[in-house]
Amino acid sequence: MAEGTPRFLAPSDVFVRRHVGPRRRDVESMLEVCEAASLDELIDQTIPAAIRMDGPLVLGGVEPRLDRPLGEHELLTWLGQLASRNQLRRSYIGLGYYGCIVPPVVQRNVLENPGWYTAYTPYQAEIAQGRLEALLNFQTMVSDLTALPLANASLLDEATAAAEAMNMAYAIAKQKRSVFFVSHRVHPQTLAVVQTRAEPFGITVRVGDPATAELDSEVFGVLVQYPDTEGSVDQWDALASRAHDAGALLVVATDLLALTLLRAPGEFGADIAIGSAQRFGVPMGFGGPHAGFMATREEHRRQMPGRIIGVSKDADGQQAYRMALQTREQHIRRERATSNICTAQVLLAIMASMYAVWHGPEGLRRIARRVRGLQLLLRAELSALGYQCPHEHAFDTLLVAVPESGTPFPDAPSLADAAMAQGMDLRRVDQFRLSVSLDETTTLADIERLVAVFAGKPAEGGTVDLAAKAAAVADQLEFPSVHARSSAFLEHPVFHVHHAEHEMLRYVRRLEARDLSLTSSMIALGSCTMKLNATSEMVPVTWPTLANIHPFAPAQFVQGYAGLLTSLTQWLCDITGFAAVSLQPNAGSQGEYAGLLAIRGYHRSRGDNHRRVCLIPTSAHGTNPASAVMAGMQVVVVKCDARGNVDVDDLRVKADKHANELAALMVTYPSTHGVFEARIREICQIVHDHGGQVYLDGANMNAQVGLCRPGDYGADVCHLNLHKTFCIPHGGGGPGMGPIGVALHLAPFLPSHPLAPSDSLGAVGAVAAAPYGSPLILSISWVYIALMGGSGLAHATKVAILNANYMAARLRDHYPLLYAGQNGRVAHEFILDLRPFKQSAGIEPEDVAKRLMDYGFHAPTMSFPVAGTLMIEPTESESRAELDRFCEAMISIRAEIAAIESGQQSRVDNPLKRAPHTAAVVCADAWDRSYTRQQAAFPLPWVAAAKFWPAVGRIDNAYGDRNLVCTCPPLDSYEPEG
Repeated sequence: MAEGTPRFLAPSDVFVRRHVGPRRRDVESMLEVCEAASLDELIDQTIPAAIRMDGPLVLGGVEPRLDRPLGEHELLTWLGQLASRNQLRRSYIGLGYYGCIVPPVVQRNVLENPGWYTAYTPYQAEIAQGRLEALLNFQTMVSDLTALPLANASLLDEATAAAEAMNMAYAIAKQKRSVFFVSHRVHPQTLAVVQTRAEPFGITVRVGDPATAELDSEVFGVLVQYPDTEGSVDQWDALASRAHDAGALLVVATDLLALTLLRAPGEFGADIAIGSAQRFGVPMGFGGPHAGFMATREEHRRQMPGRIIGVSKDADGQQAYRMALQTREQHIRRERATSNICTAQVLLAIMASMYAVWHGPEGLRRIARRVRGLQLLLRAELSALGYQCPHEHAFDTLLVAVPESGTPFPDAPSLADAAMAQGMDLRRVDQFRLSVSLDETTTLADIERLVAVFAGKPAEGGTVDLAAKAAAVADQLEFPSVHARSSAFLEHPVFHVHHAEHEMLRYVRRLEARDLSLTSSMIALGSCTMKLNATSEMVPVTWPTLANIHPFAPAQFVQGYAGLLTSLTQWLCDITGFAAVSLQPNAGSQGEYAGLLAIRGYHRSRGDNHRRVCLIPTSAHGTNPASAVMAGMQVVVVKCDARGNVDVDDLRVKADKHANELAALMVTYPSTHGVFEARIREICQIVHDHGGQVYLDGANMNAQVGLCRPGDYGADVCHLNLHKTFCIPHGGGGPGMGPIGVALHLAPFLPSHPLAPSDSLGAVGAVAAAPYGSPLILSISWVYIALMGGSGLAHATKVAILNANYMAARLRDHYPLLYAGQNGRVAHEFILDLRPFKQSAGIEPEDVAKRLMDYGFHAPTMSFPVAGTLMIEPTESESRAELDRFCEAMISIRAEIAAIESGQQSRVDNPLKRAPHTAAVVCADAWDRSYTRQQAAFPLPWVAAAKFWPAVGRIDNAYGDRNLVCTCPPLDSYEPEG
C-alpha cells in the first residue's frame, strides 16, 4: 500500500498470525512462566550478543517487494502471474523426464492431503502403518518390475541412485578395485553425478561402448541404460556374463514403464537396477521431486543404501510393518557408512505406488503399449520422409538422423528450431541427430503435428492425418521374443482390487487413518522442525505452469521459474549472510556433501591437496561424518564438554596437531544439544587460523533466522534444510531440499550441471539429476518467506525459542534438563534426561515413546544426540494449548514411572512397558493387565475427545530383521480382522 493508506485497507489475510501459534496473551503468560520480562529479553538471554545481527532482516530483490505484510490471496495471485511466464509446451526432450497423468484420486487424496504430506519419517512404526504399507507396495512394484528380490523405499533421483549403486558395488568389492565402467549412452546428468561422486574416492570412471569394452581386473562395476538415452533397446546378457566373469557387478539404469513390456534386468543378469519412478504419476516439476529407486539381490542387503521397509509382528503376534536393517543407517555407522542418505522421497514413492495400485499390471501395460505404438507410428512416417532411425528396437524414444539432403532441413538444429517455433521442444543430440521422446500424455494429434514439422509443413491445420495408418502398427506393439517380457508382475491382490474409484479412495483413506501426522497433533521431534506446512504454501505445487515443466526446457520458455529461483536465492543469501547459494542439493545430506566438495575444491585450487582432515564434534548429526568420508576427507573427532558445548581446548589441540592437513570443521549451530554456544566466533577463528574452513550444519537454522547469520560470525558454508526451517513438508520421509550458502571465496566451487553449464571453471560437478534439485517444492519456501517478510521471520524465530523455553520450564521439575546455555536458557529445542529411570523403574526412552502414542502424540527424538534422552522441539507454529497438552502428557507419564518406582506398578506389567494400546486390545473380552482399560487408552480426560488409536501394538524389530520380508506378503499371512 502507498504511504498514508488507511490501515483498514490492509489485507485481512496477513499470514504471520496464522503461522505463529501462540496469541499475544499467550506469549505474555508464557514469558511469566519463563521469568522473562519480554520476548526481547528472553532472546537477549539466549543468543550471545556477539553474533546478533546489527539491524533487522531486510529481504532484497526486485519482485515481489517485501516492504509490507502481504495477504495470502494477494501473494498467490502475484505468484500465479509469475508462473504464467513458464510456457506450457509439448516437450519431447525425454532424458528420463516425461509427461504423465496424475490420477485425480491420487492428486487430491495424497499429494494435496496434509494427512500424507505432514507426517514424519516412520521411525515410530506403530503410528505409521499406512505409509509403511504404501512403501511396501512401492518396493514390491520395483522388485517385480526389475525381477530383483530386494528394493529400497526410494532414493533422491535416478542420477543419485546410479552414484549410490557405484558406491555399493565399490563396497561389495571391498574397495580393492578402482574402475567403474559407464556406457557412453547413459543419460548425461547420470554420468555427471557418478563422476562427481567417484572422484573423492579415487574411483576412475571409464566411459565407452560396453559391447566392446575390456573389463579388466580393476573394474568393479558396469553401468548401462536400458532403454538407453538414445532410446535403443539392446541385449545385455553377454555383458552380464562378461562382467561376472571379470568379478564385476552389472548395474542397469532402467524405466519402470518400459519394463512392463521388456525383459526385466534381473532376468538377464543385472545385480543392481536403478531408475526414477517419475513417470508413474509424479509431475516433472522442472526436475523434481521424484522417487529414485534401487533393487538388488538378497545377498547385498547389508550394502543397500537408503531405507528398506520390512514385515514383522507386534506384541500380539499381528503382522506389522517397520523400517528394516536400521543398523545400516548413517546415524549409527557414521564415518563407516557407505552412504550419507538421510532423506528419501517417501511422498513421491507413495504416489508412484498408488499409480501402480490404481492401474494394476494390465493398466500399466495398456499405457506402455500405447506409448510404443505411437513411437512405431512416428518411426514409420519419419522413415517415409527420408529420415533415418538407426536403432532397430525402441520403446518411447526415437533417435532421428537428419540426412544432408532429401529433407526440408539441412541439419538437426534447424529442424529443432522449426519445431520450437511451433511449440514443440526436441532433444538436440548433435549437428545431425535429435531425439523425440513420447509419453502417457502424447496423443495421435501430437504425432500428426510432429510429422508435419518434419515434413516442413505447418503443424496446425490438419495437414497430416494418421488415423487410418495407426492400425497398421497394432500388431507390432509387442517386442521380439529376445526382448519381450514373459514373466508376470504385480500379482499381489493390492494391485488388482482398487480399480474402481470408491475402492481406491477408501484404500487411500484407510491407510491415511493409520498414520499420525500434524493433522492429529504436534510432532515435537528435536532437530527436525515439524512446523506448519500452510495450505497457501502448498497450493502452487499442483499448478500446471509449475508442475508440468521439463527440467531441460529452453531457458526462454521458463522465465517464471527463473524469476522464482532468482528471488529465492537472493532471500536465502540475505537470511544467511552468504554471497552465493546453490539450489541443486535436493536433501540436507546432499547439501552437506556439496558444501564439503566446495571446501575440497577450494583447497585443491590453491594446491592444498593434502588438506583432508575434517574435525567433527561428538554431538554431530550422523550424516556429518558420513558426508565427510564421501567428500574424500578423514574424520577426526572433537570432544564436547560437560555442558554439551564443543570442547574448545580439545578443538585447539586437534587443530594444532592437524594444522597442515586441516580441511574443515563441521559444527551444528545452535548445537544439537539445544544451546547457543557463546564461543562460536572463537571456534571459527581457530579453524581459520589453522588453514581450515568452517562448515555449519543448518539443521537448527530455525533458531537463527532474522536474529543472527552464519556468514556474519565465521561460517564459510552452510546448508539449509528447506523441509525444516522453510516449511517444505517432510512428506513422511521426503521430499527435502538442502541448498547451500557459501562465502564469496567458495562461490566458484558450487555444483555445476552438464545441461546447465556453469561459467565457473572450478565448479565441482553435479550432485543431483536436475540443475535446481527439486524446483517444484521450492515454491513452498518461496511463498513462506514472501508471506512472512523479514520481520515475520524474525518473530517466528523468537516464538520458536519462547515455546522451547516455556516447555522446558514446565517440564524441568519432572525430568532432568540435560543442557542449557550460560543464562539457563535453551535454544529452540531441549533434551530431557531419561537415563535415571532405567535403574529406578526399568523404563527406557522407547517405553516413553510408545506410551506417548496412547496420549495421541508422536515421540520426540529418541537417544540423539545423547543415548537415553528425548530431544524436544516444539517450533513456533504450535499454540500454547497444544504445548500444554504435550507437557501434561509427559507429566502424567512421569507419574506412571513414579508408580513403578514406588512399587505400586509392576516393572514388567505397566502402561509404559505394554504400550501402545490398540483398540483391539482395549476392546477385547479378556483383560489380564494390572492397570485398567481406562488408564491404558484414556489416561487424561482430553484424550478421548480426539483419540488416535495406534494400528498395531509394539513391534518386534529383531524378529523382522531375522525374518526379512520386504515385499507385500501373501494374503494367507494376514490375520482376519476382528
